[in-house]
Amino acid sequence: MLAKELISDIVPALKTSDTGLKALSWMEIFRISHMPIVNNKEFLGLISDTDIYDLNMADEPIGNHKLSLFSPYVTANQHIYEVIEIVSRLNLTVVPVLEKKKFLGLITLNDLIQYFSGLLSVNNPGAIIVLELHQNDYSLSEISQIIESNDSRILSIYTRSPEESMKMEVIIKVNRTDIASIIQTFERFDYNIKASFMDDEELDSLYDNRFESFMRYLNT
Repeated sequence: MLAKELISDIVPALKTSDTGLKALSWMEIFRISHMPIVNNKEFLGLISDTDIYDLNMADEPIGNHKLSLFSPYVTANQHIYEVIEIVSRLNLTVVPVLEKKKFLGLITLNDLIQYFSGLLSVNNPGAIIVLELHQNDYSLSEISQIIESNDSRILSIYTRSPEESMKMEVIIKVNRTDIASIIQTFERFDYNIKASFMDDEELDSLYDNRFESFMRYLNT
């Protein structure tokens, strides 16, 4: 996914002739805290609601003030991960997209959230399993095989590695809500299940089965 594919067709850009009040009104409507200032396709920079309040310029055209605008942007063909890096590092609510220094449009934080909700299959029914393991033990093929051997498939999978640690988390979403058998298989392969999320009824059933197995072990 490239930046140009997520450009919003709803949020407009400001001109230097627009007032601070207009900018604040648009920010409230679109639930953002930054807006680009553009004149004849030339990107001049981002203005924030804080800039407008600090300069006490709500009723005056933006161009009447000397603004110290910062100008973060991405190019049209940059990967969406690079957009996320800029949003995270600079705490932005919008990211301008340029091509050959000309303003094409912007990507909003909401656009990114919607994109990743689809990428991570958030709206698809299923359960989530969180594994914790040493980085050297990570094997995507083995994890996939365990899940598929239980007549399931992976909807999404991603990893997270805490800083200064050799451990990692593997977060998996599968296409079924009853994951008791998957969890049991992972445990047979000595995987550490850090967390799992499924229907309460199915989770109770899993705990009941574990308790019964434990009681049978005590009685042998």
